Amino acid sequence: LYIARLLKNTGIKTTRLAHGIPMGSDLEYADEVTLMRAFVGRQDIN
Repeated sequence: LYIARLLKNTGIKTTRLAHGIPMGSDLEYADEVTLMRAFVGRQDIN
């Protein structure tokens, strides 16, 4: 949220990954389906 606030007036879109990727986890160990669902279901940060 801190980064989203910094970028709010720059026109850069910030999003949050959907469920499936635990915060602080290493993406190297996430399977392809989990990564796909996390990116497809991402949500805008307002």
